[in-house]
Amino acid sequence: MAKPERHVLVCLNVRPPGNPKGSCGEKGSEEVFDTLKRMVKQRGLGDRVIVNRTNCLKHCSRGITVAVYPENVWYAGVTLADLDE
Repeated sequence: MAKPERHVLVCLNVRPPGNPKGSCGEKGSEEVFDTLKRMVKQRGLGDRVIVNRTNCLKHCSRGITVAVYPENVWYAGVTLADLDE
């Protein structure tokens, strides 16, 4: 089995409307996830990069949260415009 070089986790957590923490799901994380998966595939990186959906990564109040391993780099407030970078 091929071992990926990177594992990207995208928070898709959804809390009830009005929750003071908000949630990544209500901020559009599903579209970020779908777009990122598509970009990885289009660029031929499918064997090197795995993009997975996850539940709460504990930072929903900061916007859509994405974590990249093995570096343990976390991004907050991710938007579609950030994905190319």
